[in-house]
Amino acid sequence: MSKKIAFLFPGQGSQAVGMGKDLYDNFESSKSVFDTADKVLGKSVSTLCFEGPEDALKQTFNTQPCIVTMSIAALEALKSQCDVKPDYTAGHSLGEYCAMYCAGVMNLETTLKAIQKRADLMGQKNGGAMSAVLNAPGGALEEALKEASQVGYVDVANYNSPAQVVITGDEAAVAKAGELLMAKGARRVVPLPVSGAFHSKFMEDAGHEFANFVSELELNNAQVPVITNVDASATTESSNFREKMPKQIYSSVHWTQTIQKMAADGVEIFVEIGPGKVLAGLNKKIVPDAKVFNIFDKASLDAAINDLKVILC
Repeated sequence: MSKKIAFLFPGQGSQAVGMGKDLYDNFESSKSVFDTADKVLGKSVSTLCFEGPEDALKQTFNTQPCIVTMSIAALEALKSQCDVKPDYTAGHSLGEYCAMYCAGVMNLETTLKAIQKRADLMGQKNGGAMSAVLNAPGGALEEALKEASQVGYVDVANYNSPAQVVITGDEAAVAKAGELLMAKGARRVVPLPVSGAFHSKFMEDAGHEFANFVSELELNNAQVPVITNVDASATTESSNFREKMPKQIYSSVHWTQTIQKMAADGVEIFVEIGPGKVLAGLNKKIVPDAKVFNIFDKASLDAAINDLKVILC
């Protein structure tokens, strides 16, 4: 019986100046993705990825299309060298757009236009704060959020792993929750350098505006199930993607539950495709026994293909 495999795509925060240059130089399929992004979006996504500057790359309206472009370029390089097909796919926040592309829900041009619109809307919504919470004792998170809600709005943005969540909301309430969590035994609380409170009700207006845009997009049924952020459920119907894409902007990212869902369905191999190794690190906390590979340049692609051939063949 063949082993099940899932393709994963990273989200905001994984970007780095220089990302994708090696792929661009070595794979015609990757070069084509970057060239298309430059043309479709009317800006030099390739220059932002390869040369930065970092201050420009970390602006939300640039970060999101750049990460998506680089991740899809890595995916296309993989496809050009190997015919391994995933049983599932998923992406962390903006990475979900790469997962939908991978599953055939959107073509490249539609994916690029959608992520740019999403980035523009999210980047316009300032205010609020976010903090990463590491190793909070059982029950401490719920207690702290309940107490801090007396100061203002605070909620969970990302369930990243059993050892890490990200909280989001009013600046004062997020700060208060952080203080309470430290007092209750959390190992660390780290304020995040973000322009707004992503995955919170601060983003509801952006989500509703995005819904109008999404209603006009051409979406297909998925050829491979996508485990979606908002509910960690396997999604294939185009109508469900159309409903979930706007909601994802202001809803929690259920990443822990997403990986657990795939593992419960028999996935033993995860391939993170895109910049960095953030998801691989999270996976080790969620499913320690699963095999995880990263693909972000030619060397990592070659290594992953060699190992996958040994495991799958």
